[in-house]
Amino acid sequence: MSYPIQLTEGALVLEGGGMRGAFTTGVLDYLLEKNVVFDRIYGVSAGACHACSYISLQPGRAFRVVADYVNDPRYMSVTNLIKGQDMFPAEFVYHTIPDILDAYDYKTANEYPGIFRVAATDCRTGEAKFFEIKDVRGDIDKVRASASLPLLSHMVKIDGGEYLDGGMADSIPVKRAFADGAKKCVAVLTRDAGYLKEPSKVYRLARVMSPRHQKLADAMKTRHLMYNETVNYIKRMSAAGEIFVFRPEKDKLDVGRLEKDRSKLERLYEHGRQVAEANFAGMEAYLNS
Repeated sequence: MSYPIQLTEGALVLEGGGMRGAFTTGVLDYLLEKNVVFDRIYGVSAGACHACSYISLQPGRAFRVVADYVNDPRYMSVTNLIKGQDMFPAEFVYHTIPDILDAYDYKTANEYPGIFRVAATDCRTGEAKFFEIKDVRGDIDKVRASASLPLLSHMVKIDGGEYLDGGMADSIPVKRAFADGAKKCVAVLTRDAGYLKEPSKVYRLARVMSPRHQKLADAMKTRHLMYNETVNYIKRMSAAGEIFVFRPEKDKLDVGRLEKDRSKLERLYEHGRQVAEANFAGMEAYLNS
């Protein structure tokens, strides 16, 4: 599989969710095996990272990057925070792995003829910033910004701005996809159908640790409201046949945001593949309607 291939018309929106993104990698691998690559992609946090292996047409790679290194302290460790690094150190995650340990196909990724955007949160305004990724190596800090968890990562500086995890400002950017002109939208979620986010008190810590960025703390405080409104919007649109959703079943979601049990990740990955296979015909019918 290589470019040029006929892209599928529509927007693919990928939610974050940390290690729950193993579900997303299963869905994406199944789509790749079916030669389905969308002409618009919107990734948030872990979804942004997994989208990179999707546009490089490397099935299996997104899951390997998570599962093969999940217990490697160079990849994820509280000790890294104590050392003054990010919990997920940028050099190892965004350079050592793709450049040395699990080769990333930059050439193919950069030939992707569609639009690939990632969402980050502007730490000064608390609002979503959508970066277009045209050169994965050159734009890797934009992907990193989308996936840099607050309080566990340093702010990522891009063109004079400071950015963190896009999930704080726009967790599932389906509205953005439609606003950009998409006629169809397929969303891959990492929470079950009944999930609604509860208020978080972490924003109070953010106010103390980063007094210059009160708008960021405000976004963290109201994130659950934004998230739940988006989820309800998706439910209404799905019921009306205006959007198509892949999501995990609740009893399969025994994976934490910072999960380190590889066997759990493997099960969630397989669940993603199974959900994609079971609903693939329905997605095609939606896209062709």
